[in-house]
Amino acid sequence: MDISLDKKRNMSIIAHGGAGKTTLAEAMLFNAKATERLGRVDDETSNLDYEPEEHKRKITISAAVHHYDWGGHRVNIIDTPGYSNFLTETRDALRIAGGAVVILSAISGVKVQTEKIWEFADEFEVCRIAFVNKMDRERASFLRAVDDMEKVLKVKGVPIQIPIGEAEGFKGLIDLLEMKAYYYKDDFSGQFELKSIPADLADDAAKMRDSMIAAIAESDETLTEKYLNGDEITTDEIKTALREGVLTKRFIPVLLGSAYKNIGVNLLMDAVNLTLPSPIDKGAIRGVIKGTNPKTGEAVTREPDPGAPFSAFIFKTNIDPYTGKLSIFRIYSGTIHPDATVYNPARDAKEKLSHLYLLEGKKLKEVSKATVGDIIAVAKLKDTFTGDTLCDVAEPVQFPPFPPVNAALSYAIHPKTKGDEDKAPSAIARLLEEDPSLDFRRDEQTNEFLLSGVGQVHLEVSIEKLKRKYGCEVELKAPRIPYKETIRSHVKVQGKYKKQSGGKGQYGDTWLDLSPLPRGKGFEFVDAITGGAIPRQFIPAVEKGLREALQSGILAGFPVTDIKITLYDGTYHSVDSSEMAFKIAASMGFKKGMEQAHPVILEPIVKMEINVPEENLGDIIGDINARRGKILGAEPKAGSQTVTALVPLAEVITYATDLKGMTADRGIYTLEFSHYEEVPTYLSQKIISSVKVEKEKAS
Repeated sequence: MDISLDKKRNMSIIAHGGAGKTTLAEAMLFNAKATERLGRVDDETSNLDYEPEEHKRKITISAAVHHYDWGGHRVNIIDTPGYSNFLTETRDALRIAGGAVVILSAISGVKVQTEKIWEFADEFEVCRIAFVNKMDRERASFLRAVDDMEKVLKVKGVPIQIPIGEAEGFKGLIDLLEMKAYYYKDDFSGQFELKSIPADLADDAAKMRDSMIAAIAESDETLTEKYLNGDEITTDEIKTALREGVLTKRFIPVLLGSAYKNIGVNLLMDAVNLTLPSPIDKGAIRGVIKGTNPKTGEAVTREPDPGAPFSAFIFKTNIDPYTGKLSIFRIYSGTIHPDATVYNPARDAKEKLSHLYLLEGKKLKEVSKATVGDIIAVAKLKDTFTGDTLCDVAEPVQFPPFPPVNAALSYAIHPKTKGDEDKAPSAIARLLEEDPSLDFRRDEQTNEFLLSGVGQVHLEVSIEKLKRKYGCEVELKAPRIPYKETIRSHVKVQGKYKKQSGGKGQYGDTWLDLSPLPRGKGFEFVDAITGGAIPRQFIPAVEKGLREALQSGILAGFPVTDIKITLYDGTYHSVDSSEMAFKIAASMGFKKGMEQAHPVILEPIVKMEINVPEENLGDIIGDINARRGKILGAEPKAGSQTVTALVPLAEVITYATDLKGMTADRGIYTLEFSHYEEVPTYLSQKIISSVKVEKEKAS
């Protein structure tokens, strides 16, 4: 059916892991009869957590989309992950959502991941309402959860309900807008009875309603005046001001219930309709979306109008080995039909959309058209990826892509069999297309293929998907550190190769001058031959021999760098000399020179920026010092500190896991290669011994 724009809602459910987001979404779908039964995470009947990896861990890993109709409104609901390894999905979903329901735990309040997600919602100016969940659980407290939200998230919470009992005594709630008491059946049906407010709660309800009206009235001058004059404010006036307060983000209305028992969910669905924005409400200038003209670079806007030029943003990609790629986008302007041709400015490519689908969790429902505010899936787009814009061919626009994700933890991947090795490149390419927060690259020095992700669980899940979806099994192993070798002293050596075997022999004689270069200068070869001591045609062979010898130093076989080698003298034989002989002679001279020039091992140093809560600053600085790091500085940032440091890569190869433990998952960091430094003597021998053991095992 056609839904008017003011009746559409795009809403994400957000919170820390285990708060009950999926359970709440399932209850909403069930109440609206969008699903036939109440899906459960624990018994693997959820419509939204349907991947085997989600079943195994009982957590949401990928954002899932469904929709329901309620009270004349069409609501697209996006169930998002709450665990830190998968928050990129949550960030991306919030980018295209107009509003969000944030779940607060009646037991534990606001956890770390909720803080991070709240920052995403602030970044994308998402309008929010709150739902205190698990009111039926032991130690539940509604007001404590509201207080925790205000203190931790620095927002003003306005309760518009109060509970009738808490924990095992939780029976229902009092709606402060209508001043009605809702008693729910204990059968998960969501059905209720309206009764008079209990006498023992009448005073509390009156006081809380008065506080609610006072808070809501502050957002409207007329209501403020009426409230101060003691004039009656109607329920409709309160609701209008409540909606305006949410749209302007002046406060957060707080509701309550139990998602598991389906208590209070119906009233939350009413509040979604009442308060969260439609496509024509979203944005500083209501509904207008900003982008750029890809041809001129000029700023352009798109109105949320079905008759405007088509524009949409791809916020997610699903890939199935059987049905292929599914691109999921939100439409910001215009109307689209099956078989339409659209333009992707990021790839300068036209795409034919074929069939259009509404998402119902894992299932797809084909539709004959889609318009502003709809979230749509299209199969098998060739040149379109997550973060791309689709738009009208004649009137192009490009919306900002997603920022890159810092892949903090890296492992070397080793295919288990030859067949897995053959499958790996294409399988991993598909995996990266579906999950842009992964990174895959080949280390030029160690020749290892490195898969990088947000954290340990993220990488483990990715490896499980590789096996399940593409039949490719790989093992994760700690990556080798790309050590190098260099010299500290200046030496002159002879490299001479002479071989006689009855016929034509081999003869090459070189004199080499080896000297260290400053860090980062690499290798420099100088031809200082004069007077024809070595014929010109053999000089390139000498350089080639040296470059090949540089690939394996004498301490542990690491590449040699930061060295200058001057070929300054030598002799040759008119018959026996050859390019091969001089190549071997140069290599022999290099190895002899390395031995005499006090060789050392170099290790990569990375520059890190670590953002942590202020209370963790001392621990982090102490830990970095213990890792042989050098603190460059610490800068305060809104309740946190950003520490900048130089640290040996070998000391932070698993830092993502360690930082999580030190900061209760509040810390984040980035790192980038800085330079190479000499390894301390006491560590060099350990490195050499470990390489020797590794080679013995390999042989």
